[in-house]
Amino acid sequence: MNILVTGGAGFIGSNHVRLLLETTTDRVVNLDVLTYAGNLANLAGLEDNPQYRFVLGDITDRQKVREILAGESIEAVVHFAAESHVDRSVEGPEIFVRTNILGTEILLEECRRAKVKRFVMVSTDEVYGSLGNDGMFTENTPLAPNSPYAASKAAADLMCRSFFKTFNFPVIITRCSNNYGPYQFPEKLIPLMIANILEEKTLPVYGDGMNVRDWLYVGDHCSAIDKVMRSGKEGEVYNIGGCNEMPNLELVHLLVDKLGKSRDLISFVKDRPGHDLRYAIDAGKIMNELDWKPSLDFSKGLDLTVAWYVENRTWWEEIRTGEYKKYYQQMYGNRGGHSSGHGDANG
Repeated sequence: MNILVTGGAGFIGSNHVRLLLETTTDRVVNLDVLTYAGNLANLAGLEDNPQYRFVLGDITDRQKVREILAGESIEAVVHFAAESHVDRSVEGPEIFVRTNILGTEILLEECRRAKVKRFVMVSTDEVYGSLGNDGMFTENTPLAPNSPYAASKAAADLMCRSFFKTFNFPVIITRCSNNYGPYQFPEKLIPLMIANILEEKTLPVYGDGMNVRDWLYVGDHCSAIDKVMRSGKEGEVYNIGGCNEMPNLELVHLLVDKLGKSRDLISFVKDRPGHDLRYAIDAGKIMNELDWKPSLDFSKGLDLTVAWYVENRTWWEEIRTGEYKKYYQQMYGNRGGHSSGHGDANG
């Protein structure tokens, strides 16, 4: 199968590209515009793989998308490409509208034109809004996004739904909980905290740290997406969760303890506007219908993640210079904080 992965140089996308190349004989074309969160170092070692091709380009470039779909005889699309950081969406929503909504519409239109047989929209549980102390998000939970990022993803999801309902285009939507693992950009909670702990810098935690997230190892997320692409039912939504609910503060405590540093590094800072209290995913549908479940428990996944960032210090040290350093000072210099930890699908 010829598969187009959009945003394949980002956190979740690069892990998915690696999964496909390691476990299948599919040809993978990776379309990425290489924004701050796209990093070709995430794909080091794949340059000479005959199954793989990287294309520098923007999903809002209709002609580029059309050329790739035709020239590579693309049969399936896995759509990760998105602006994904909540804090950045609060600072400037416009790029989120352009990339996440318009970009998705262009992809859908061109894929329908090219008669693509499968289109997987990688979305987020943030489209559902916030939970109280009880309950879980199901696929039937009404959409109630609370940040510009979440609103842009919800709009993209609805665009996908409309293409299925109006044109019978074979779209499937996945919505994941917070991802963690190798190659995650260090503006996100877990890599940010690991890097700051290793450098013995302050660990900024929003509010009282009691915001709860469900954590999903990126490799398990990618295996679920692949299962959905191959076996999922067209027009359906599948929630993908890690079954690991935890308050942010407890997670930071775990990371500090694993790395043998002092909890005195933790600093509580002013909460982020529109900060959702709790996310929790009911992943029963994908478990029951597609026979998927997470392969790693949270303790093992966190150990692997911490070890990766310790062993690949050069990778994140290079990222934490230049433009990212300016952004970090702008966002966190006065009030500190972190994102809720989604990847770029998703991340």
